[in-house]
Amino acid sequence: MNKQAQFSVGALLLIVIALVVVIFSEQQSDGASNNNDILIRDYSPSIGNKNAKVAIVEFFDPACETCKSFHPFVKRLMQRNPGKVRLVLRYAPLHKGSDYVATFLEATRLQNKFWESLEAIYEAQPLWASHHNPQPEKLWELLGHVGLDLNRVRSDMQSSTIAQRVRQDIEDGRKLQVTKTPGFFVNGKPLVRFGSKELQQLVESEILNNY
Repeated sequence: MNKQAQFSVGALLLIVIALVVVIFSEQQSDGASNNNDILIRDYSPSIGNKNAKVAIVEFFDPACETCKSFHPFVKRLMQRNPGKVRLVLRYAPLHKGSDYVATFLEATRLQNKFWESLEAIYEAQPLWASHHNPQPEKLWELLGHVGLDLNRVRSDMQSSTIAQRVRQDIEDGRKLQVTKTPGFFVNGKPLVRFGSKELQQLVESEILNNY
């Protein structure tokens, strides 16, 4: 093979490699875009700067002890980076009775009491969320101090819109392969290795990349 033929073959190989890289990058980008479409819904409860460039999406179960323990940790991450991080919550009611509590929480949003109710539900978790004998109906007597109109909550829990939102979160969680809670995504990137240190590193990495 002469030098000209060798050069032509080499150039062709470089073109093929470049095309493969471009196609792979586009597939990766499309996958991330598709994930982002289902990671955050327009109804998803969120806290923090709406224009923050870093979004933590957490699929949580109100009966999950680890979700309860991570909640203050995530809030501290936000406090250390004011205005840069937003938290979005999605329901993943994997424990028995948790779908009832998710519906309860959605109803409290209609009274602008979601975050206060979530804190109270986590605080009372040992009293209602036994995995062997969950008793979510106890919330009616445990959350009186939050300032909710409980009769209105009971009525609003029958809403088909609320039921659809909880079902949508469950469906999205399945598509995203959320099998344990809490399930974290930061700017669309899943927390592959679970842990507080790993979550902090992922959040800080995204802050550095975006600010």
